[in-house]
Amino acid sequence: MYTSLVIANQYRHENITLSADENLIKKARDKALSHNTTLNAEFRLWLEQYASKDSDGERRVKRYQQIMKELSDVVDTGGRKFTRGEMNER
Repeated sequence: MYTSLVIANQYRHENITLSADENLIKKARDKALSHNTTLNAEFRLWLEQYASKDSDGERRVKRYQQIMKELSDVVDTGGRKFTRGEMNER
């Protein structure tokens, strides 16, 4: 059995209807509740990310670049370049 979920836009009174398995909706609501939020709030967050201008790949690249910058602020190589073997050492 499927349950319809109607989500209203508080600014423009636009509604969308989503259909999903009733058990899946219940599990999602329970999970949201365990994180002190609502399924509606989680959906709005997802929709924002989905509709953002950056693709998932672009977000990953930006995050990678941010991490590399943070690491470069911590690690001082003294301007020295590592050999391939040194970079692959574990």
